Amino acid sequence: MNDKAIHPIVKILKHEIRKWPIPIVGVVAGRSNDPYPVLISCLLSLRTKDSTTALATERLFRLAKTPSEMIRLSPKTIERAVYPVGFYRTKARTLLSVSRDLLQRYDGRVPDDLEELLTLKGVGRKTANLVVTLGFRKHGICVDTHVHRISNRWGYVRTKTPEKTEAALREKLPKRYWIIFNDLLVTYGQNLCKPISPHCSRCPISRYCDRAGVGRSR
Repeated sequence: MNDKAIHPIVKILKHEIRKWPIPIVGVVAGRSNDPYPVLISCLLSLRTKDSTTALATERLFRLAKTPSEMIRLSPKTIERAVYPVGFYRTKARTLLSVSRDLLQRYDGRVPDDLEELLTLKGVGRKTANLVVTLGFRKHGICVDTHVHRISNRWGYVRTKTPEKTEAALREKLPKRYWIIFNDLLVTYGQNLCKPISPHCSRCPISRYCDRAGVGRSR
C-alpha cells in the first residue's frame, strides 16, 4: 500500500461506516462530557461483544455513574449488573479498584495523561488510549485487534503485535486521523473487513489494500 493512500482510505471509511452502528464506547462518549463512563465502558468491553457491553453499561450506569457511587456498590451487585460480559467477576473487582484509586489519588477525576492512566490497575494501552481520545478528545492511537489486523492487512504497517502497531502508527499516521482511527477500523472490521473471509468483493478500498494474510475472501 502506498502511504499516501491513507488519505482517500480515511475519506471512504468516514462515509462507509455511517451505515453501521457506532462502537459502544463511542456511543457512551457521545452521551457525556465525563470521561469516567468512557473508562468504565472501555473496561467492560474487553473481550466482549458490543451488544453485550451496551446492555451491561446501561444496567450499571443506572446504579452508578461516578467513582463515589461505584464504590458504594458491592462486588456482587456489580457482577449482577454487568453479567454476561466476559470475565464479569474480575471486571467487577477492577471497576471497584479503579474507582477507589481515582478517589484516593485524583480526587475522583480521570487523568487525561496516557502514562497516568496506565498506573490504574487493569488499564492497558488500548483502554488508556481510548479514554484519551474519546474521553478527552486528545491525540492518542488506540490499537485493538481490528486496528492491528487491518493496518497490517492493508500493508500500511508490518508489525507482529498491537504494541508495535501503535508505535508504527505514531510514526506515520497523520495526526489529524489519530482520534478517529480506532472507531473507523473497529466499525469496518466488525462489519466488512472481518478476520476470516473478509468481504473484499464489496470493499471500496480494495484497490489500495495489499490483502496481506488474506487466504480466502468473499
